Amino acid sequence: MLKIAVDAMGGDYAPASEVEGALEAAREFGVGIILVGRSEEIETELGKRGPFGRMRARNVEVADARDVITMDDPVAKAVRHKRNSSIRVAAQLVKGGDAQALVSAGSTGAVMMTAKLVMGTLPQVDRPALAAVPTITGPGTVILDVGANAECKPIHLYQFAVMGSLYSSVILGISNPRVGLLSIGEEEIKGNDLTKEAFKLLKTSNLNFIGNIEGRDMYTGQADVIVCDGFTGNVALKVSEGVIETMMKLLKQELKGSLQAKAGALLTRPAFHRFKQRLDYAEYGGAPLIGVKGVTVICHGRSSAKAIRNAIGVARDCQLGRINERIGAEIGVSVAASRDGYR
Repeated sequence: MLKIAVDAMGGDYAPASEVEGALEAAREFGVGIILVGRSEEIETELGKRGPFGRMRARNVEVADARDVITMDDPVAKAVRHKRNSSIRVAAQLVKGGDAQALVSAGSTGAVMMTAKLVMGTLPQVDRPALAAVPTITGPGTVILDVGANAECKPIHLYQFAVMGSLYSSVILGISNPRVGLLSIGEEEIKGNDLTKEAFKLLKTSNLNFIGNIEGRDMYTGQADVIVCDGFTGNVALKVSEGVIETMMKLLKQELKGSLQAKAGALLTRPAFHRFKQRLDYAEYGGAPLIGVKGVTVICHGRSSAKAIRNAIGVARDCQLGRINERIGAEIGVSVAASRDGYR
């Protein structure tokens, strides 16, 4: 049975959300779960969930890890010194073959550093990338990098494009994905030195590169894969989340404003619910860290049980789709052909 190691101590609501989401995933997806963290706290949460939680499905285990890396810990120091952290123990389970994927809502930096340190990166991959897959339009648009690499070189953006295309093809089922480069204008001459040089690489590649796209086109479905450096991607993603949350709050206020609005809200409730689902980050669960030797999915720190469950689903799909094997087999030739002179 495919097993997924879940860092039960990582998120803002840990271990409650992690335990509940993991139990739902074990029941719905038929995967094995290893909850990693302080065993007594995990067992307490399992006990709160009645007979199912106490007895646990046969495919749910607990692995004890005494240390916790918090959001306030200096990443490098914590990863080096907290060697029995829930993140590191979960990563070691993947490296040792006891689990096939890692899911964590802990510190993004700590998860990335630990995954690279413990599991290592795939051959020919200089920088693993964090990919977000919001599903506002169609099956979803892969946006990478959204936080793993604040500073990049053109070759890194090219690698992100190759990995993102493979992810879009294998996991989302999109044939010949369209790749766009996030910039400040559609014209080739627009952008900074990084995007201009990356444009040259992508233009001469065998990818389905459609050119530059602007921020306003991130969610229109114009591109299946959007490539950018981690600083730009992270800012763009969080601005999007903030706009969506504010828009939802304002809409709720307006729908409660008058008797007519309340009546309209009642009639449109199903459509409003579907609309909310399309915008909710919990629907896509977490962001896969593409390029490491071992499937790793990093969730939002505020992840609910629903988000954890869906992140486990993403991890399962990545493993069943052999995404790492596909990247390892295909990226080497593509990247090596464009590497020289673009470091």
